[in-house]
Amino acid sequence: MGEGHEVGEARSSLDACREVGEHCGMGGMQGGGGGTVRRWVWGSTVMGTDPVSPTLVHIQANLEDSLVQEALKTGVDLRQYSKQVELELQHIEHASIRDYIKESKNITSLHNQITACDAILERMEQMLSSFQCDLSSISCEIQTLQEQSVAMNLRLKNRQAVRSQLSQLVDELVVPAAMISTILEAPVTEQDFLEQLHELNNKMNYVKEQAFRETMACTDVHNVLDRLKVKAVTKIREFVLQKIYSFRKPMTNYQIPQNALLKYRFFYQFLLGNERSVAQELREQYVETMSKIYLSYFKSYTSRLMKIQYEEVAEKDDLMGVEDTAKKDILASCAWTAAFLGTRSPASQPPGLTVGPHSSPGAGRAPWSPGFQPPAQLLGPTARVVLGEVLGQPPGLTAGPHSSPGAGRAPRSPGSQPPALPAGPYSPPRARREPRPPALPRYWDTLLEILWPRFEYILELNIQSIQNTDPQRLGFLDTRPHYITRRYAEFSSAIVSINQTFPNERTHTLLGQLQVEVENFVLRVAAEFSSRKEQLIFLINNYDMMLSVLMERAVEESKEVEGFQQLLSARSQEFIEEILSPPFGGMIAFVKESESLIEKGQLDRLRGEEARVTQLVRGFSTTWKASVESLSQDVMRSFSNFKNGTSIIQGVLTQLIQYYHRFHKVLAQPPLRALPARAELINIHHLMVELKKHKPNF
Repeated sequence: MGEGHEVGEARSSLDACREVGEHCGMGGMQGGGGGTVRRWVWGSTVMGTDPVSPTLVHIQANLEDSLVQEALKTGVDLRQYSKQVELELQHIEHASIRDYIKESKNITSLHNQITACDAILERMEQMLSSFQCDLSSISCEIQTLQEQSVAMNLRLKNRQAVRSQLSQLVDELVVPAAMISTILEAPVTEQDFLEQLHELNNKMNYVKEQAFRETMACTDVHNVLDRLKVKAVTKIREFVLQKIYSFRKPMTNYQIPQNALLKYRFFYQFLLGNERSVAQELREQYVETMSKIYLSYFKSYTSRLMKIQYEEVAEKDDLMGVEDTAKKDILASCAWTAAFLGTRSPASQPPGLTVGPHSSPGAGRAPWSPGFQPPAQLLGPTARVVLGEVLGQPPGLTAGPHSSPGAGRAPRSPGSQPPALPAGPYSPPRARREPRPPALPRYWDTLLEILWPRFEYILELNIQSIQNTDPQRLGFLDTRPHYITRRYAEFSSAIVSINQTFPNERTHTLLGQLQVEVENFVLRVAAEFSSRKEQLIFLINNYDMMLSVLMERAVEESKEVEGFQQLLSARSQEFIEEILSPPFGGMIAFVKESESLIEKGQLDRLRGEEARVTQLVRGFSTTWKASVESLSQDVMRSFSNFKNGTSIIQGVLTQLIQYYHRFHKVLAQPPLRALPARAELINIHHLMVELKKHKPNF
């Protein structure tokens, strides 16, 4: 194969040489003939004498052959050179033929193999083409199956949605035979009847809802459900009426059948939702029956309670700002205070006095409020049981356009009406702390309309009584808490505790006015004392007493507590300064004067105070223990509240230490630093340790 290729290339070069020789006429040229031919060719091309012919272009192309150029360079005859080359080619060609003949078997085998491979490749091409066609058809089938799957999935979802709705519809519309037999035959007291009644109520509500949507299947079961409803209503009505009529038998413990009705609250709810006329009838019968029963009890209960009230009513002398007299016994004089207590305590009733329906006139006497409180407290729970739990009525049925004629019978009965207020114009009504029962709104609204004006009127009378009180007409005065401030403290604490759960803006305003008048009264009484020390002791004792009573019943964040705390703190601090003045006034005055000079930068003026400083230092060192002991005894004798006296003593000792510490700082200034008296000063820590021994423990 290589030899054949070389032969081909040699033949092409040989043809190029032959053509060049023939066209150029170079048969006899030797040596530089090649150059002549080249010049002729290029000369004719360059000079442009003749147009360039295709032959010349072909010759030019042959001249560019490497073999021709090599022959031209050697200067040989191209024709002779071509013949030589042709002979060589013939020898090579014969050698190549012999090689081909020699390898003929191999060439034949190679040809057969190539033919077989070509057949195999052709069959593979046919198979791949067939496979490609099959893949194309499979892809179409997969796409078709996917579309069918999506459509089937959508149909499945639609069928499931329809099935769920149809299943619920069928379940709710189908009336089972067990329900029919139970409603028609079973007693209403059985649990199966109550369960089937619940199911019947649900089915009727569902049918009403579907009928509103114009569901045609509702007409198939409407008649069956209606007949079952009529039967159930009839049986429930007969059962409840029998229970109500059983209350009317003499000597019947009505609480037992009444509590039995609590298990059948759903009966009344079923009647309210499906047969309101029957529910109204049962409600009226129940209210009518229980009204008569409770009326008899309340009449007896109230009549007995009213017999144990005081025969004497409150008068003008029972107001807060009047002179304390002994014309009445202790119960009558404290009646106005006990009536206002927000929470009744055993101490507020006299020993042996029992307030109840069994009380007799000889059992004891009580103010007006205990005669009113028990029936009022009993009426609320009674109304909740009668109208709320037994009948199970919806909210707002007792007060509004849906109220039945019997809804207000119990509140309007004599035994449950708001009792008449006391005859005396100065008798305070009992202010309730309990929240208003929701079952009797009209009763409690009417009660509050009666009580609050009287309540505000009593507050105004007490305010006026304190405002008009003349301290000089109150007799002997001492520094202990005044009885008028004690009355105010009890009165105000009760009102404040009531306002925390039952707030009233008008009462809050009047209470603030009363507090202002009491503060002014305390200042007027304090002005009757000759010395400032006694005035401060009186103010502190009264403020402390009022604050203690208020904090027992009111929260610490109340306006009244905060106001008295500020007054007590201010007067206590003033009293501390006042009581320190006699034994230590010289040192305190020197400290204040010196600090003022130091602040102004006038230290030179302290140089003339050496004798005064020496006297103060030696006087304090010799008398401070006796003075502190005298102060402690004086404070404890002045204040009735030992806790308050203890805090004031602590304040006195603390203030004394602060003044003595400031005295040390003044003596450390340059004008006084070199005084020999500074060596006689008592160490601050030693003084603190000694003063702690005078601290009382209560």
